[in-house]
Amino acid sequence: MTDPDQTAPKLLRATIQDLRAARYCLAGVRPWFQRHGFNWQDFLSHGIDAERLRATGDALVEPVIQVAEMRQARISALAPQEAGDGR
Repeated sequence: MTDPDQTAPKLLRATIQDLRAARYCLAGVRPWFQRHGFNWQDFLSHGIDAERLRATGDALVEPVIQVAEMRQARISALAPQEAGDGR
């Protein structure tokens, strides 16, 4: 039987590192978070779901989401093969 947690897609979370990698000015991002009702401290600790960012309708979130997607792809590529792959 397959563990549902392993087959369910993981929600993409953007992090402070993704904002920095996208070269955004943190002094400008913090007020942006406030305007959209996002908790800055929670974001710093846990990141934010990419879909919540997209739901703002602000095109400026797309570079951050792209960086987060690339980061997640790198992590997935480095993950060991699933058990039962014949090895």
